This record gives sequence, C-alpha cells and structure tokens, in this order.
Amino acid sequence: MTSLDLAQVSVTLGGHPVLHDVSLRLADGERLAVVGPSGSGKTTLLRAIAGFERITRGEIRLGDDLVASAERQVASHRRRVGYVAQDGALFPHLTARANIAFGLGGVARGARGDAVAAASALAGIEPDLLERYPHEISGGQQQRVSLARALAPHPRVLLLDEPFSALDTALRAQVRTQVVDALDRAGVTTVLVTHDPAEALAFGHAIAVLDGGRLQQAGSCAEVYAAPATPQVARLLGDTVLLPATREAGSARCPLGLVPVRTDAAGAASALVVMVRPEQLRLTTDATAPAVRVLDVVETGGTALVTVVCDDGTEARVPLRVFGVDLPAVGDTVGVVVDGAGVLYAA
Repeated sequence: MTSLDLAQVSVTLGGHPVLHDVSLRLADGERLAVVGPSGSGKTTLLRAIAGFERITRGEIRLGDDLVASAERQVASHRRRVGYVAQDGALFPHLTARANIAFGLGGVARGARGDAVAAASALAGIEPDLLERYPHEISGGQQQRVSLARALAPHPRVLLLDEPFSALDTALRAQVRTQVVDALDRAGVTTVLVTHDPAEALAFGHAIAVLDGGRLQQAGSCAEVYAAPATPQVARLLGDTVLLPATREAGSARCPLGLVPVRTDAAGAASALVVMVRPEQLRLTTDATAPAVRVLDVVETGGTALVTVVCDDGTEARVPLRVFGVDLPAVGDTVGVVVDGAGVLYAA
C-alpha cells in the first residue's frame, strides 16, 4: 500500500490555469472522492497523478517517491498507478480474461493466470464471465472487468474517473458497493472523481470539493457534509436551505425559529444566513412551532417534497416519507421543526 501526497499542485493547459495550488494527502489504503461541477479540474487532477499531464508547480509523491514536480516527471508507466476510465475502455476483440491480463506484460507467463484469478476474485467476477467478450456482458460486469484489469498489476494507487456514470441508477449503487468492497479487500489507495455528491459521500473515507480549479474544502465525508466551509460547498454536496439569520447566544434566529449553530463561518459579518439540510426539517402539528404556508406538494413514490414559504418569503423544501403520513394540501398552514444544528455564513 502507498500513501499519496499532493503539495500545492498547479496545472496549466494551453496557457490556461486549470488547477491552482491543490494540496491533498491520502493515507495507505484510504479512499478519497473528489467532487465538483463540470470544468472544476477533477479529471485534470487524476491525469496529473497518473502522469498524463505535467504539473507546473508543486509536488506529487507516491509513498516516499517524488513522481512529479515542475522539474521532474516520472513516466506514467513507471508510477504503477491504475486508471479506470468512465467507459471502462475494454478492448472489444479480447475476452474478459485477456482484458484483465493485458497489463501483466511484466509478469512471468506462468504467474499471469494466478494474477488474473486473484484480480477477478477481488472484483467479484464469476469465472464463466472470463471467457466472454465485452459485448456479451452487462455494463456493471464490464466495469468490474475494468477494475480487475487495473488491480491485476498491484498498483500503488488506483484512479477512478466517473466509472459509474454510464450505469442506470439502481445498477450504479450496486456496482459502487461491489467496487468499494473490492477496494477494501485489496487495500489500495484510491481516488474517485465524480460530479454526483451522493456517490462521493457514499464512496469515500474522505471527500475533497473542487471548484474553479481550486480546492474548496477537504476532510471526512461526515465533517464536510455537516459543516461546509462556504454556501457554495454546501450546495455542491447536496440540497440546502439558506435562511436569513441573526446571532443569538450561540444559535441563529431565523424564520424557522432558534437553530443551534454547529459552525460559525460568518466572521464579523453583520448580514448572516444559516444553512440547514432539507432532511433536518420536519412538519408538525405542534402549535408552538414556527408556522409556514404550503406552496407545493410533489409525490414521488414512497416520498414527497413539500415546498413551504415562511412569513418573510423564504422558501424551503421538506422531504417526507408518505407511508402513514397525512400530506398537507397546497395553501395549508403547518408547523416546521429544525432537527439538529446549522452552519452560519455571511450573507
């Protein structure tokens, strides 16, 4: 296993800065998910780690080895970094077995079969699939073959570039779970890039948020989701409710009442907003709870989204499970309770 260190890494492509002073550290066997909008620099970050792009500033280290700096560029094939592309990039004319064995050119011929078998077992590939061609297996199976191909040479670090994006929603969750299980068993340090915050939070031990080529925040998934450094980071990680607020004895007074503050990121600002997640909101018939008016109710199977408006005009969406719940009607006045704490920002 190998740690991965990036220190003030910058990349310029075609004269345009793409990454700016990105610093990250992954411990041996750690999984990091990098999330951000399109154009944020996620794939460039992966390509710099893999050695496909030169960095213009900073350093990249794999364990104790310096593999990239402004003056030094270790060739990609010498870094022992595995790369799984978005579409899997399997060779259509090769069987699954031959695809997995493709990167084992430096392994003795007699040992290749064992290496393929070991990587296939890690990736959860059934033995009968090994003799099939890519067009004869499902999308999820193709991604597991791609993973096995990347794992077979025992890479020091594995890079995953949106590997689940081509799969349908149900299959994505299933394959992601299988991949995480395989990575845990392999103990390989892994970086995943994705534009899907739910996927990032489900995948990583840690998460990093990129926007505009800059690292906005990094830390444990629970920490970054619960206490985003800025409203923009909060939005990039999921739905948010931002409410005008004032400070009051370690809490925030807002249209939904007094909300405890987990983190105060507002500094000395006088105009404030408090952020809570929609899942922290709960409708109630308690007459003492702040009253809101129902603007819209949208049912989606076993759940519903209820849009409410506060007295000051602030709107919020409240997610509900519909089973055993009497849904309010548009125009109803209901109470809302905020469970847990919020984060305070400058408005």
